Amino acid sequence: MFDQLIADADIFFLVAVRVLALVQTAPLLSGNGIPQVARVGLSGMAAAAVFPWVKAAGYLIPDTLIAYLALIVGEAMIGIIIGFFLSLVYAVFTTSGQFFSLQMGFGASETYDPLAQISIPVVGQFLNLMAMFIFVATSGFQRLFMVGVQGSFKALKAVDLLARRSNFLEYVYTALGDLFLHALVLAFPIFGTLLLVSVGMGLLTKAAPQMNLLTESFPISILTAFIILALAMPFMVESFSLLIDGSFETIARMLSGANP
Repeated sequence: MFDQLIADADIFFLVAVRVLALVQTAPLLSGNGIPQVARVGLSGMAAAAVFPWVKAAGYLIPDTLIAYLALIVGEAMIGIIIGFFLSLVYAVFTTSGQFFSLQMGFGASETYDPLAQISIPVVGQFLNLMAMFIFVATSGFQRLFMVGVQGSFKALKAVDLLARRSNFLEYVYTALGDLFLHALVLAFPIFGTLLLVSVGMGLLTKAAPQMNLLTESFPISILTAFIILALAMPFMVESFSLLIDGSFETIARMLSGANP
């Protein structure tokens, strides 16, 4: 195996570039909590595993250095596009928590997430952790390498990137729109309930002006949000799982050239 990698180092390097670009941008794997040495080693192992199939399927290597460098850039772009698309889907969970965290009184309580590399509210961090566990439980890492690595080499090479660039852009635009759509759908049970609580507290304040809205509304909103979150968690977990499954199906369609 090592002799084959040395003999066809140019093909192996192209494979490794795509895999490394995918690992560097994919959710969970791209965080600062994962050492760079571990990401490079994982990329090398995945590239070595898929290399025999890529070589058997045939990969035309150009004669000039400029054309080969263009292939390297194309392979890196394919990996970045796949990882970026998965990151957009994964950001749905954090965004849904941010929608109602301010309304329930936790907007100022932000913590730094080393995986997302941003400061997010505590509720967003909780949903982010739930999404991480569901991603692992639904064999997300296995499907990441099966669909994102092996499936991408079956469906697409770097030379096809320019011919299908409009198709990739259409998928990215659709994913950006779906990001806010799915985040609102996931946050709507708690968001809508807290809106009703705020309206109710406003009516009570008008009926009894001596009531202090600030001191009374925050505990009620926090308690109501936690009760709704506990009741809706089984349905949210199912929605998380369906959303992750749908993201891999969308990536498979994107690589095959189908319309969104």
